[in-house]
Amino acid sequence: MITRRAFNLSVGAAVLMASAMSPQLMAQPAYPTQPIRTIAMFPPGTGADIRIRFYAKKLSDLAGQPVVVENKPGAFGNIATETVARSKPDGHTIYIAPTSSTHAAAPHLFKKLPFDPIADFEQVTTLSQSSFVLCVSGKSPFKTVTELVAHLKAKGDKGSYGTIAIPSLVAGELFKNAFGLETVEIKYKDQGSFINELNAGHTDFFYVDLGTIASQLKAGTVRPLAMASAKRLATVPDIPGAAEAGIPGMNLEIWWSVSVPAKTPQPIRDQLEKWFNQIVADPETNAFNVTNGSDALPGNAALAREMLVEHTKRWAEYARIAKIEPQ
Repeated sequence: MITRRAFNLSVGAAVLMASAMSPQLMAQPAYPTQPIRTIAMFPPGTGADIRIRFYAKKLSDLAGQPVVVENKPGAFGNIATETVARSKPDGHTIYIAPTSSTHAAAPHLFKKLPFDPIADFEQVTTLSQSSFVLCVSGKSPFKTVTELVAHLKAKGDKGSYGTIAIPSLVAGELFKNAFGLETVEIKYKDQGSFINELNAGHTDFFYVDLGTIASQLKAGTVRPLAMASAKRLATVPDIPGAAEAGIPGMNLEIWWSVSVPAKTPQPIRDQLEKWFNQIVADPETNAFNVTNGSDALPGNAALAREMLVEHTKRWAEYARIAKIEPQ
């Protein structure tokens, strides 16, 4: 039988232990306490929007709360990025985005930003990596980069390539720079237009993300010649990396991560990191990545921040080569 003195001593010890615990840990509320929203920089129904919704559903299953996708396209993602930066740092607003071409690129595309791409965010973890792919028409006689380059050199400034986004422009200009080509950019507003123009022989090549043209690749409507990344991707092993295909100095990587507003409490960030790494390891996520031409990129906050700093430096060089004047 426990004595009154022993009982009092045990209670006193428990009180001392509780008082020694971190005030932040003891005060940390349950998370999440309400639906989470993730801001999407892309219009509904696009390939990137589908990717965000896939991760949102997976997170909802783990967190036990709805994860609502709010689409805020425009200004090269700056509207969505600013929305996250200005949100309450309580873990109920997150950003699932291609960080390499949003946070990292923005300082080199705009003279003045309404947010600091590094200081106004806490990186949670990395998700996946991919790249753009150099494509020609499925009817084209060109099977290698060497054959395409010879054709473009012969055409001079009569040769052309199509773009629908800044990364495709950068990839095209890196390609031109690697071989001293005079090829001219032609801007398109949508995927269908430039594929039709490509197959009609009105433009010679384009760089596009794998998810956008997955069905065309399968159907043979377009032919891939090389990745814009230096190495092959595990999910599309039949497409050579830029270095292997003979394109020197090219390594344009597209990677996705999760971030939250600066000053979001560490325990919340840790929980999100744990959940998203569970999602990345899920077999369903692997199948989704294969379908969309992405490799899994499990990581942590430190890796995501390190990559952000590195790719911000890279984009300074990309902007110089592509002759991009900040707006």
